[in-house]
Amino acid sequence: MTLRVAVIGAGCSGLAGIKCCLDEGLEPVCFESSNDIGGLWRYKEKPEPGRASIYHSVIVNSSKEMMAYSDFPPPADFPNNMHHSQVLQYLRLYAEQFDLLQHIRFQTSVYSVKERPDFSHSGQWEVETESREGDRERHIFDAVMVCTGHYTQPHLPLRDFPGIDTFTGRYFHSWEYQCTRGLEGKRIVVIGIGNSGGDIAVESSRVAEQVYLSTRRGAWVVGRLGDNGLPGDVMNSTRLFVLLQRYIPSWVDRIVEQKLNHHFDHRLYGLRPSHGFFKQIPVVNDDLPGRIISGRVVVKPNVREFHGSSVVFEDGTVVDKVDVVVFATGYNYDFPFLPSSLKARAGYRLSLYKQVFPPSLERPTLAVVGFIHALGAVIPLAEMQARWATRVFAGLQKLPPEKNMLLDIERETKEMHQRFACSERNPLQVDFIAYMDDLARQFGVRPNFLGLLLRDPRLGLNVLLGPCTPYQYRLCGPGKWAGARQAILTQWERVTRPFKTRVVPEPRPSSLPLYFTACSATLLLAVLYSMNKIPAVLQNPAGLLNRLWCLTGTTWGESVPA
Repeated sequence: MTLRVAVIGAGCSGLAGIKCCLDEGLEPVCFESSNDIGGLWRYKEKPEPGRASIYHSVIVNSSKEMMAYSDFPPPADFPNNMHHSQVLQYLRLYAEQFDLLQHIRFQTSVYSVKERPDFSHSGQWEVETESREGDRERHIFDAVMVCTGHYTQPHLPLRDFPGIDTFTGRYFHSWEYQCTRGLEGKRIVVIGIGNSGGDIAVESSRVAEQVYLSTRRGAWVVGRLGDNGLPGDVMNSTRLFVLLQRYIPSWVDRIVEQKLNHHFDHRLYGLRPSHGFFKQIPVVNDDLPGRIISGRVVVKPNVREFHGSSVVFEDGTVVDKVDVVVFATGYNYDFPFLPSSLKARAGYRLSLYKQVFPPSLERPTLAVVGFIHALGAVIPLAEMQARWATRVFAGLQKLPPEKNMLLDIERETKEMHQRFACSERNPLQVDFIAYMDDLARQFGVRPNFLGLLLRDPRLGLNVLLGPCTPYQYRLCGPGKWAGARQAILTQWERVTRPFKTRVVPEPRPSSLPLYFTACSATLLLAVLYSMNKIPAVLQNPAGLLNRLWCLTGTTWGESVPA
C-alpha cells in the first residue's frame, strides 16, 4: 500500500519534498496556504501576514549553478544571479518538468498536526486543515514533511529602544518594505545590517535626503562578483577550499579578510565586526561601499534611544529630524501547528537530528525540511534533506536509537556555538559542503572521489577542484541521474552564456616575446658562427630561424622545410 505524505508549504523546499516523495514511490499531498507556488520567491504587491515577503528589487545572493536542484540545471541563458521573478520562473519550470502541481492543494492552511492514538504502531499523523472559506478538514497521513521556512514572523524588538513611543515619524519592519515609494527626500535610519538592512539602506539612499545604517556588531561585506567578474560562490565553493578551511582555518580566515579589506577597509568604513569571516554569514551587497564613500549612507553604532524625531546612538551622537526608521531586525521562528513536544530546543535551535528529525518520536515519520542556514543556497540543502527524509519514510534507511541521536545533537550544538555566532535571530548555521556531504553519507550519494579519478579523470578533477555544484550528488547511489556528468562538465558554459550578449573577439597573442626570442637566437647564432662552433642542430640556420620567425609572422630567407 502506497504511503501518503503531507507536505506543508509549496515553496522551494516543498517542491523538492513533493518531487522526492514521487521518486521514492510515496504519495505526496502538499498544502499551500496561498494561491500559488514559490513561497518566499513569489513577490506580493502587499505583504500578507503569516507569509514571507520580499521587496521588488531582490536579487538572489547565490548564483544559479550553486542554487540549482540537483537534477534540473537552470537554463543557460538565465543570469547567474537572478532577479526574484526569474527564481520563481525557475521554480515553475521545475514544477512543470516533474508534474508537481497536481499534488498541491492551494489556499489550504494546516491548522494542526497530531500523532494518532496508535502512533507507536502505525507512525501515522492526523493533519487538520482549513480552507480559505474557513472549513476544517481532518486527514490521515503516514508521514509529514514540514517545509514552511522561517521568514514569516518579523521580530520587532521595540522594548530594546527606549523612547520609541515618542518617535514622531514612521517606523516599520523590513518585512513590510516593498520599494522606495514614499521615502523620497526623507531622513532614514535603518537598524540592522543583515542582507535586508544593507539592501534597503542602499536602495533608499538613491532617493532619500540621507540614510543612516545602524549596526551593533558590524559585518563582513562581500560582493557577488569573484575573480575576473565570475560569480564569487562558483569560484570559491570548492572541495579544495573546504580542506584548507578544515586544516588551517585561521590562515584561511586571515587570507579571506585581507582580500575583503583590499577591496575596501572594513575598519575605515566602520563595518569591521569583532568576529572572523566564517563566524557568521556575511552581508552580500555589491553597492554598499560605493554608497558609503559617496556619503549617501552613513554607518552608525547601535541606537541607544529616541527623543521625538531625534535618534541617539551609543557613541553619544544624535541625528535630528528623522522621518523613517526601518527595523531590519530579523525574524522569529515557530511551527504553531506542531505539538509542543516536538519543539524542544538545543541551544537556540530546534532539537533535530541532522537538522531534520525530532529524536523523541517512536516512529521517524516527521521531518523538518529547509529550516537551515549556511553560507550557500537553501535549495540544495533542502533537497538533500528531503531525499534523505523520504527514504527514511519509505523504510529504506534507518535512524540511530534516540540516545545516540540526542548525543549527536548535543555534540553538534556545542560545535556550532564554538564555530558560529549563534543567537535567537541566528539559531543555527552549518558549513554548506560539509553538511551536504554528511547527509549524502546517510543514504549513499556522496561522490566516490578516488573511483571517479580512476574511472573518469576529467570528471573527477572537475568534482574535486571545480565548484561543488549540487549535480555531484546525483553521480551515484539512490536517485542517480544519467545527466549528472554532463551537467557538471557543462556548468561553466551555463555560467558564461549570459555574458555573451555582445561577443568581443579574442585578442591576438602578442608577438613581442617571440620577437625577442628570435632576436636572441639570431644573436646566439652570430656568436657561434664567429667562434666556428656550430652544433649539428644549427647546421641549417635558415630553416631554424624560419621556424622561429614564422611564429611572429616573418619569413626568413627561404621556406621552412616540410
